[in-house]
Amino acid sequence: MTAATAPSASPVSATPPTPHCEPCAGIQQNWRRAPGHAELVQGSNRKELRDSGTVTITRYRCDRCGTSWEYENNKADQHAGWSVVGG
Repeated sequence: MTAATAPSASPVSATPPTPHCEPCAGIQQNWRRAPGHAELVQGSNRKELRDSGTVTITRYRCDRCGTSWEYENNKADQHAGWSVVGG
């Protein structure tokens, strides 16, 4: 008599997202004029054209956890502001 064995399910190897440090977790995203935090290091900036005109987008990187951020300074859009970006 042979015992039937269930095929072993291969584990899904999904890389969990890198957790934010406490200061990054506290940044209010998508809200203009929300503050960042002291460990964000400013990087490059660029201009982009929107319906309301040209806006400045500045890149930041957190020295503590490495999260990359962009801040869109768009006076015509209250929901611009901080957003997490890849790479």
